[in-house]
This record gives sequence, structure tokens and C-alpha cells, in this order.
Amino acid sequence: MSDLNNIYAEFGISQKVVDLSEKVLSSLEERFLEIDKNAEFNQMKVLAAMQKHKVSDIHFAATTGYGYNDLGRDVLEDVYATAFKAEAALVRPQLVSGTHALHVALSGNLRPGDELLSPVGKPYDTLEEVIGIRDSRGSLREYGVTYSQVDLLPDGSFDFEGIRKAINEKTKLVTIQRSKGYATRKTLSVEQIGELIKFVKSINPNIICMVDNCYGEFVERIEPIEVGADMIVGSLIKNPGGGLAPIGGYIVGTKECVDNASYRLSAPGLGKEIGASLGMNTSMFQGFFLSPTVVAGALKGAIFAANLYESLGFDCHPNATEPRFDIIQEITLRDPKALCAFCEGIQAAAPVDSYVKPEPWAMPGYDSDVIMAAGAFVGGSSIELSADGPMKEPYSVFFQGGLTWYHAKLGIMLSLQKIYDAGLL
Repeated sequence: MSDLNNIYAEFGISQKVVDLSEKVLSSLEERFLEIDKNAEFNQMKVLAAMQKHKVSDIHFAATTGYGYNDLGRDVLEDVYATAFKAEAALVRPQLVSGTHALHVALSGNLRPGDELLSPVGKPYDTLEEVIGIRDSRGSLREYGVTYSQVDLLPDGSFDFEGIRKAINEKTKLVTIQRSKGYATRKTLSVEQIGELIKFVKSINPNIICMVDNCYGEFVERIEPIEVGADMIVGSLIKNPGGGLAPIGGYIVGTKECVDNASYRLSAPGLGKEIGASLGMNTSMFQGFFLSPTVVAGALKGAIFAANLYESLGFDCHPNATEPRFDIIQEITLRDPKALCAFCEGIQAAAPVDSYVKPEPWAMPGYDSDVIMAAGAFVGGSSIELSADGPMKEPYSVFFQGGLTWYHAKLGIMLSLQKIYDAGLL
């Protein structure tokens, strides 16, 4: 242990932080074992999908231009559809972010006069302009799509009566955000999502139920398609990219929903038939293969962070003992200096740009300054070690990622060390 302590000391971590970390970790062995069991299950699920569709090195070949007859692209989409138990998938580097993928899925399946309903409260900040909650050019509202929202009840449960009243003849699509974003509500389990979808479908079975699956892939053994979702949407620089996909997003679901989205992504009449893979297929296949193991490491980091910071009196969501349904750990720091210090620690643990000091800035798509720490191999990748938070009350930091458990552990220890060094504890 002394050699490891010496290495930690080289990173500026005090013996006090090391001892506290080891004390916390001694109580987490059983939880970590359960995470590993889920990762093994999901690893076999992905492997079986790849074997079913006979993935071969021919599928790693690059295409350019229009990308007609891109065998690798088509097989990758078949693998995603099979692994997520869906009819079809759209997995493309041309989907440049999770927000973009959600926009394509929504705008491809909604028409003027339709209404979009969120039964889980306000969606993530960057979707506000997509929907038109905040004025923005090109929003769904500009194209005649209305929006309705039902907030969760104070205890975090669904307001079923409110949802029943909100659904009307114009309600075409229900969007369900699995993760909490910058809110302090609980992340939804796949089982809870299934209950909500069942309720919505009991009122009108023709309503499309879409799940924003970002940060949730491979955390559980089942995905939302298996409990009735018509579409699930996510980003490849989060969980399913495994840290290797350099860009991209996915839309998985019924053939009709995926086809509709594809016509919005490319053009009517073209849909999925075009879209060059540009040599990214290998990274996307391999990242998806590694994803269950990478997600397991990120989950361990989140649980470690909650237990460590709760032991010092901070409020954490989820708390130290609650089950996990995404990789995000929110820690309520209640001090802008502590938020900045935490992010400085995460940045200092990075393999890329570790010497950079993160500063708050007016990031596009947000209603306040945001501080972000991410020294990543892939720009903006939040499956890699990262932390961010809006510079507003209650000054919560949202920590996620770590391509390995050991890296996540180091990042959390350094975040605490920076808070100590700033005299905030």
C-alpha cells in the first residue's frame, strides 16, 4: 500500500484523503460485486448481438461521399437494434450530440398541430430551445408543435391524474427523460419508465413514447424498449460509445419511428440509405463492445463519490445507499468556490489538459454560466472522467464517467483534495 500512497502523494493527495477514501471503500465490496455481475450480463448481450449479425473486418471499411451500401454502418445498426431489443436503429456520426439525436427523433415524428408532452417535468436545458420553451429559431414551436408538461409530485413519483388530464386528441408523442439532468430529482429506473408507458398507452395506445436514454445504457440489465418504449435516444460519447466512438448518436425503436427520424436526418426519400461512415465503424463497434465494462467503472466511481462526500456531510443524489439507474452523481456543494474547486480536481486528474484550470462560461444552450471539467480523448465525452454544474444555487456538481474505475477513484480523491486545499472544509 505504501507504493500506492507514494503515487497518490505525487498527485498532491494527502494521507488524510487517502485514509478517508480507503475507509469508505472498505464498505463497498458487495455493491461493486453486483455491478460487475450486471456488466458481465450486458457484455454477453452485446457479444451475442455482434455474433448474430456476423460482424467481420469487412465492416470496418470506410466509406465517403453518399455512403451508399455501407455494410459496416448497416450491420452496426442491426447490432444496436438487437442488443436493445428493437426493430430498427439509426446509429450515425452525423448525429453530432445527444441533443441533436433527440431533435431528429422529435422533429421526424411530430407534425404541425401535434402536441409533445413531458410527464416528468422540465427536460434538460439544451432541449428547451429545441422544443421552444425558450425562444429559438427553428424550434418545434415555430413549426406548429405545441408543448405540455406535467411535473413530478413532491415525492418524485408520477402525477398520474395530472398526466391523464394533460393527454388530449393532439398528444402525439410523450418524451421521458431517464436521467435527471441538472435537476435534483431521482433518475428513473427502467421499471418505472415501463409503468409510465403502460399508463400512457392505456389512455391512447397510438401515442409514441420516446425515452431520452442518455447516461442510462447498460446500467441495468434491461433497456426501455423492453418495457414498451417506441424509441430510445442517446449519444455515443456517453455510455454506448465506450470512450472510443469519436462522435455520434443513436435512435433505436420501431421501424416506423426510426425511418421517420432518418428522413429528417438526411432527406425525404433518402433516409437511412445515405450517410458515409468515414472510417469510424471500428471505433463504434469496439466502443459498443467495451461499453458494459466502462459503464461499470463509471458506476463504481459514482457510488464511491456519494459515500465519500456524504461522510463529510454533503447532500448527494442519489444518496450513498440508493440503487443506481444512471452514471451521474450529483453532490450539493452550496458554495460556488467549492463547485469550482471540485471541477479543478477532476481536471487535474485528466490524461489530457490536466494543467488547465476550468472556468465558468456562458455555454450555448444554458440559462446560466456553466463550469465544466473534462480532460478527455474525445472532446466533450462524458463517459470519460468529467464534472460540470451551473453556477447557480444550490451550486451542485454533476460528476460522471471514468474509462476505468481507478481513474474515477483518483478524480474523486483529487476533487476532495482541492476543496481541502481551498480551505472550504
